[in-house]
Amino acid sequence: MPTYSRVDLAFERGEGAWLITAAGKRYLDFTSGVAVNALGHAHPHMVAAITAQAQKLWHTSNLYRIPEGERLAERLCELSFADFVFFQNSGTEAIECAIKMARKYQFASGKPERNRIVTFEGAFHGRTLAALAATGNKKYLEGFGPAMPGFDQVAFGDLDAVKKAVGPETAAIIIEPVMGEGGVRVVPHAFLRALRKLCDDNGLLLIFDEVQSGIGRTGDLFAYQHTGVTPDIMALAKALGGGFPIGACLATAEAAKGMTAGTHGSTFGGNQLAMAAANAVLDVVTSKGFLEKVRQNGLLMKQRLAELKDRHSSVIAEVRGEGLLIGLRMVPPVAEMVDELRNEEMITVAAGDNVVRLLPPLIINEAEISEAIARIDRACTRLEQAHPRQGSQVGDQLAKQGAA
Repeated sequence: MPTYSRVDLAFERGEGAWLITAAGKRYLDFTSGVAVNALGHAHPHMVAAITAQAQKLWHTSNLYRIPEGERLAERLCELSFADFVFFQNSGTEAIECAIKMARKYQFASGKPERNRIVTFEGAFHGRTLAALAATGNKKYLEGFGPAMPGFDQVAFGDLDAVKKAVGPETAAIIIEPVMGEGGVRVVPHAFLRALRKLCDDNGLLLIFDEVQSGIGRTGDLFAYQHTGVTPDIMALAKALGGGFPIGACLATAEAAKGMTAGTHGSTFGGNQLAMAAANAVLDVVTSKGFLEKVRQNGLLMKQRLAELKDRHSSVIAEVRGEGLLIGLRMVPPVAEMVDELRNEEMITVAAGDNVVRLLPPLIINEAEISEAIARIDRACTRLEQAHPRQGSQVGDQLAKQGAA
């Protein structure tokens, strides 16, 4: 179906941070399948793990024990706040599970009237009808009939609006610690702490959508770990499988108390092949020094990008993000920057708020970062030439607006 506006570009294979066409042209991959390919392309440990599992067993269904999944769940719980994990196949399914769990928790607590969830403008939670309703973006909702009820959307960062939205029917609050699709907006930690207190004071669950920010992308295994705030439920996907479809919904025992036998299910979720892929990703991401290197490279990239912003203030208005989840808020339309970088044989992805996302594989090295900076520099120079009248004062003005 023509639901994608695809670029006329195809790749035959990949090596680390590079994608290669059938003609042999090499592109520097700063999209990573939209924050999915955490270990880049054809990572030897992942290839070996998936190949070994494929030669034994792919799928048996959740009618039987899956030891590989039990091991992955134990590891995720040891590495996080969680006591339980439910596996599915995507981020939107993980969000769907979180929504159901929050409602069922209130039902199991004797408060069935509590079924509404507070969400935030600019968020993105997926494409199922419930996730779309939580996202609240009219562009995605149009034409699909009435939006699923049960969501109260408030302005990003407006604590008073959140407090007003909380009522006797509220079950939970859901938020992304870093809003990826919404423009790589990092939620202030003080705001997250205030949400945690609001949930504690009112018997609500706090849900973190870490589909994009989780599994090392921000420099910690999970973004919540450097915020000082622990959620009750957390949705994961994208990087967890390193390119193999998998989602996971993590929760405390208390938050999951309503999820008894028969309340939720997935035919493919947690099958042996997916579990092999995710366990291989965790092997690498949790190895000694890996996340420290992500933090170092994230800092290096932001420093180099800040230098570019100073030199090209009529093109780059602001540098945002954490770790290797970085956004450049543009002065010209973001699509122009994405196109210019593709002309430089570097692929990136746009986000809301006129932002281009830079999402390199977590295994990116310093030489590849330097190569990326050089390509961004040349793209900015061409955009300056294409927009000579914008002037640096436009970028300065937008940067001030962003800081405000």
